[in-house]
Amino acid sequence: MVEFLSDPAAFAAGSALLGWTSRKPLSRPGSHGFYRFFAWEAILGLVVLNRATWGIDPPSLHRYAGAALLAVSVLLVAAGLLTLRRHGRADAERGDQALFGFEKTTQLVTSGIYRHIRHPMYASLLALAWGAQLQDPTLAGAALAAVASLFLWLTARTDERECLAYFGPVYADYMQRTRRFVPGLF
Repeated sequence: MVEFLSDPAAFAAGSALLGWTSRKPLSRPGSHGFYRFFAWEAILGLVVLNRATWGIDPPSLHRYAGAALLAVSVLLVAAGLLTLRRHGRADAERGDQALFGFEKTTQLVTSGIYRHIRHPMYASLLALAWGAQLQDPTLAGAALAAVASLFLWLTARTDERECLAYFGPVYADYMQRTRRFVPGLF
């Protein structure tokens, strides 16, 4: 049996919440939100798998690295959301019903954290996945973190296609100047 299913109630409750939150994107297979749901599910599995050991086991290098990634995750999502809210000009009239309100930007955001990476919130989820995995590294956890990473890559690629369709050549130029997740790397 998969280890994260050792607490099926927690996993089921989290999955129900994620499913409800993602109901519109899930009705549009191929949208970035569709792939994001599966990344969220893998991350939920990691959190359920490792939550019992957080703060209990003795300090170790992998726990410190995991804690650093969890802190980076919080910083990235905060920077991304704040910048989007300040500069994105979200408008409910933007037609895609599968988008969350803050995603309905009508102006391309290239300042703040977005000056350096295109997807700080997906990078945040990558840091969260690997930070959770490092709290109690296991083969099952590594597999879940890898699945989350794959789905986050698919999410970002699909989001980029959607942004190219909405913003056009200005987004293509932006893609040439920035990296997807980590400045200067990838």
